[in-house]
Amino acid sequence: MLSALTAAPPIIDWAEIGHRLGTDPTQALAVVLSAVGIYLAFLVLVRVFGVRVLTGMGTFDVVVVITVGAVAGRVILGHPPTLAAGVIGLTCLFAMEAGFGEIRRTVKGARWVNSGPVLLMAGEETLERNMRFAHVTQRELNAALRHSGVRHPREVACVVFESTGRISVLRRGMPLDPALVAWVRDSHRIPPEFFEDS
Repeated sequence: MLSALTAAPPIIDWAEIGHRLGTDPTQALAVVLSAVGIYLAFLVLVRVFGVRVLTGMGTFDVVVVITVGAVAGRVILGHPPTLAAGVIGLTCLFAMEAGFGEIRRTVKGARWVNSGPVLLMAGEETLERNMRFAHVTQRELNAALRHSGVRHPREVACVVFESTGRISVLRRGMPLDPALVAWVRDSHRIPPEFFEDS
């Protein structure tokens, strides 16, 4: 009993701690390649399935987002995950986001990276083809109209599904500046009487 009380405290193995927190060049390269690969795969999947998959936040959507994050993190960090691998992975993701942010600043780059805004309603008319393209349901469109205080479709000048995944509702009353919808897909469907130069 006495010997147990007087036993020397365990010696900290700094080399082992450094090994568990650090990484070697091969693992570091694997982390960088994994981060680049998962970022590009994510970009392609969002282009294929639409940005709407990231903006609806129902209960099931939250579960999917958490799962996607867990899968991406696991792929990037590898096994066993270490602090150094995490720092390298995050740095790589931030660098790629900054790089693609610069690409998105150009017109061609924005079209390549993002789908671009899409017209969902032109006046009272709902554009069903564009609704399917944007993966927006009638219930989601109605929710966006209610959120904007629209009580009847007659109040709508146009509704735009933005490249961010949000839905913008422009109401009648003030003339619409054509520059606001210049890059919106099918903006020619908006009735001419809503524009200020008509």
